[in-house]
Amino acid sequence: MANNKKKNLTPVQQEYQTFENERETKRPLIGNCIKAFITGGIICLIGQGVQTLYIYFFNFTEETADNPTIATMIFIALLLTGFGFYDRISQFGGAGSAVPVTGFGNAVISAAIEHRSEGFVLGVGPNMFKLAGSVILFGTFAAFVVATIKTILIQWGGL
Repeated sequence: MANNKKKNLTPVQQEYQTFENERETKRPLIGNCIKAFITGGIICLIGQGVQTLYIYFFNFTEETADNPTIATMIFIALLLTGFGFYDRISQFGGAGSAVPVTGFGNAVISAAIEHRSEGFVLGVGPNMFKLAGSVILFGTFAAFVVATIKTILIQWGGL
């Protein structure tokens, strides 16, 4: 496919593309993956610690401690974003800070902070869920599909 695109380019465009590829900054892929893994792992470790606190100090079970843990992690992300610390974590960890539920909280509060000057009704309200809305939509749809498949398999005696 890349060769087909290159054939459609003029000689000057091909020369410029070669020039650009030679001078392109090489990204440290392995280093970025390691940093993302470490950042995401630390966030998940903190989440596990919060869940353990709920289990031992508030008499939750492992099943019932999930929702308060998620809410607490989102709240922590909201605070860190509001004080400007989550941006530093994201700069270091990249996708490692975006994938856990804290990334969802960061996306919501960042949009709210960015559009607060436009007011609550026309700024914060509609813009808060621009990025997070797609996550909610596709997450809900994926849960529906998985639940439908599981129900079909259970009805047929597969599980």
